[in-house]
Amino acid sequence: MIGSFTFESLPCRVIFGSGTLGAAADEIKRFGGKRSLVLTTPQQEAEGRRLGASLGSLFTGIFAGATMHTPVEITDQALIAMKELDADCVVSLGGGSTTGLGKALALRTGVNQLCIPTTYAGSEMTPILGETKDGLKTTVRTNDVLPETVIYDVDLTLSLPASLAATSGINAIAHAVEALYARDRNPVVSLMAEEGIRALADALPSIIATPGDREARSQALYGAWLCGVCLGTVGMALHHKLCHTLGGTFDLPHAETHTIVLPHAVAYNAPLVPDAVARIARAIGASDAAQGLYDLARRLNAKLALRDIGMPESGIDKAAELAVTNAYWNPRPLERNAIRDLIAHAWSGAAPVATKVAS
Repeated sequence: MIGSFTFESLPCRVIFGSGTLGAAADEIKRFGGKRSLVLTTPQQEAEGRRLGASLGSLFTGIFAGATMHTPVEITDQALIAMKELDADCVVSLGGGSTTGLGKALALRTGVNQLCIPTTYAGSEMTPILGETKDGLKTTVRTNDVLPETVIYDVDLTLSLPASLAATSGINAIAHAVEALYARDRNPVVSLMAEEGIRALADALPSIIATPGDREARSQALYGAWLCGVCLGTVGMALHHKLCHTLGGTFDLPHAETHTIVLPHAVAYNAPLVPDAVARIARAIGASDAAQGLYDLARRLNAKLALRDIGMPESGIDKAAELAVTNAYWNPRPLERNAIRDLIAHAWSGAAPVATKVAS
């Protein structure tokens, strides 16, 4: 029997396929844009300039300063560039860092956004913005930051290094994993979540083996879109809270942090969400969800320890305190000692361990 639930569809136009980047100019015109500011990271500036050239008179300039965790000082610099160029919309070309910057600008100015993802981050499908100030990352949820249009072009992901595809893909899987046990989960999102996990778990090993496998790249992007919809439609829990805390406090790379923490967060929650972990295990073809996610990351040659991506051992206790400081929903109560053990295991790279729930 299917019980009562609420499902809300987000107002976002999606174009998916190969060669779809060519629709960018028409999409800008569709929402009334005339002077677009292209956003990229420093590493993708050349691609941004090529996109700008293809937009012709719709292109007014580029800001190539997007960076991890959306620092407010970078947003302030981009605001200055917007004003100087008299831009009336933004085009975000890149991964989660660039998408985050576009959202921050939309929140402050109300400009329309065209988002063109080149990774599997999923942020483009969410009304969520995470920003960092003075070493602390905070989030806001509002439809004001949701892009008007998202263009998914499989061709743009072919140059994504296989190692980055792996961690970006597991980052996407994390969105769907938590959607399966979210407080406001529903049958529709759960279908998307399981399918998204399956598509990525099938595609990522093929990308590692054959980076130019177009079919695998297409499947991965499809899975990432589904996982992004999950992230944008229902709430998240412990895993995302921990990753925001770790990333913002220790300036850790976003996708790698999610890749390392996910198996441990699943092991922590598993005793209280048996149906969710059964669906996760089925989607990845494993007998145990947490161990299966850990084994998938290892199979993809991803780093398995927080210490290997820059977190100091002295930060374990600080992270545990921050993780339980602000109340937020999680299917299992937040137990400080158990969460410290979770972080310690993730720091060392040990396999996930199921911990006993306090009575």
